[in-house]
Amino acid sequence: MLQFIGIIPARYASIRFPGKPLAMIHGKTMIQRVYEQALKVLTHVYVATDDSRIENEVKKFNGKVIMTSSSHQSGTDRCAEALSIFNSTNSEKIDVVINIQGDEPFIQPSQIKKIMSCFDKPDTQIATLVKHLNGPEIFNPNHVKVVINKNKNALFFSRSPIPYLRGKDTTLWPSSHKYLKHIGIYAYRADILKLLTNLEQTPLEIAESLEQLRWLENGYTITVEQTEFESLSVDTPEDLQKLEGMTFSD
Repeated sequence: MLQFIGIIPARYASIRFPGKPLAMIHGKTMIQRVYEQALKVLTHVYVATDDSRIENEVKKFNGKVIMTSSSHQSGTDRCAEALSIFNSTNSEKIDVVINIQGDEPFIQPSQIKKIMSCFDKPDTQIATLVKHLNGPEIFNPNHVKVVINKNKNALFFSRSPIPYLRGKDTTLWPSSHKYLKHIGIYAYRADILKLLTNLEQTPLEIAESLEQLRWLENGYTITVEQTEFESLSVDTPEDLQKLEGMTFSD
């Protein structure tokens, strides 16, 4: 039976929303909300941070935290270091690492289960989620689109609408094709995660500013599973205000 660990990368510094993990949502910090959602599915859940304020908050609600370097450029790199530290102090072998975004307090347990199910296939290296995207949102560059093959492996990710529908007016695109939106949760086999951190940036990654293109350009496969739940990430204080009317099942 595969052993999974959920790691929530969290940093205090943010240009658009400094201190975001400690923002209060209905009486609890955002990082606590994310942690408790993950704990509904996973036995091992850790916050990975480089900031003592976040560390203290996680300990305050009796969560588990791993202190990592402040030099990481991505959540993937922070997850890799956190796994290494976990392995150095625990005898239990971890097979799969789930990288859970620290700014999605409404992440659903079913989404985590979906991404775990991708590893029922022994050849899965990396996994992520998608959902259908309709209407003019397909033209929003902040919504990353993905196309997949018949084996549910990602072919490409882009901020542009993909595929391009030749011969059709763009107003007809949303009703003519089922576009897929990328949901930003990843899972990696532990041995693959270590290899990913050694890869240099690639031209497509730089062009689209999408880390996952680095993996595809280097020949790794990304297995995709579909979810019906929307990604509700908090990127700005204004996003936080939009959550005020939503309810949590504590």
